[in-house]
Amino acid sequence: MKKLLLIALIAFGAWNYYQKQSTAEPVAESVPKVLPDYTVPINKARAVANTPQFRCDGRQHCSQMTSRAEAEFFIRNCPETKMDGDSDGIPCENDSRF
Repeated sequence: MKKLLLIALIAFGAWNYYQKQSTAEPVAESVPKVLPDYTVPINKARAVANTPQFRCDGRQHCSQMTSRAEAEFFIRNCPETKMDGDSDGIPCENDSRF
């Protein structure tokens, strides 16, 4: 009888231990800091190097632009431009410089 009681207590203790372990919150592990990847694929680097960097600065007319790409940037991104008279998305159509 004592052996049966001892086995039952051990089984009960093991079951409780198992239940606590299986439902316990996961232990937060320290995550190593990840250093930024400073390597850029060559084709992406070329694309970045060839991408003109423009910003809206109040210019509105074709005579104030230095390139077609700059004019296109301005009509897509800047307010109150006056470079696309027929609203077809093509700026400075009559400007022979572009």
